[in-house]
Amino acid sequence: MSALLRLSRWIDALNEFIGRSVYWLILVAVLLSAGNAIVRKTLNYSSNALLETQWYLFSAVFLLCAGYALLRNEHVRIDVVAGRFSRLTQTWIDILGTIFFLLPMALVFVYLSWPVFVRTWVHEEISGSAGGLAIWPARLLVPIGFSLLALQGVSEIVKRIGFLRGVAPDPAAKLHNRSAEAELAEEIRRIAQGKP
Repeated sequence: MSALLRLSRWIDALNEFIGRSVYWLILVAVLLSAGNAIVRKTLNYSSNALLETQWYLFSAVFLLCAGYALLRNEHVRIDVVAGRFSRLTQTWIDILGTIFFLLPMALVFVYLSWPVFVRTWVHEEISGSAGGLAIWPARLLVPIGFSLLALQGVSEIVKRIGFLRGVAPDPAAKLHNRSAEAELAEEIRRIAQGKP
C-alpha cells in the first residue's frame, strides 16, 4: 500500500503543478478577449486567429485542470444527498463512482480522441476560418486532459482505500473543512428543519 500511496502523491503533485500553471490562462484569455474587443471597436479590425486563441486557452484550462479540480475536491457533486451518509459510506460512493463512471468515461475519451489528434497532426489540418490556427494543439488537449483526469481518479481511489484501511488520512478532509456544496447542503437542512 505504501508504494501505491507514493504513486498517489506523485499524481497529486503532477496535477497540482499543471493545475496551478494552467489556471493562469484564464487571465490571459480574458485580457486577449478584452483587447480583441477593444481593437475591433476602435480600429475596426478583427482576427480569427485571436478568436481561436481564446477558445484554445479556454479549452486548455477546462481540460488540463479537470484532474486538478478532482484533486481539490472541487468537482460537481450532490452533497445534499451524499452529505446525509456516514464518512465511510461517502468514501465507498467515491470509490465506486470513480471505478464505474469516471475512469471508464475518461479512458473512452482518451481512446477515441487520440486517433482524431493523430489524423489532424498527419494531415496538418488548419481551421476553416480565414487566418485560422492549426487544429492539432486543441485536439491534443483532449487525450492529455482526460489522461490527467484518469490518473487523478486512480490517485483518489488509492487515497480512499488507504483511508478505509487506516493507513492514510481522510482525503476529503485534507483540503477543505467544508466545500461550498457541503455548506449549501447544511443550509438547506437547517431551513428544512426550521432553524434560523
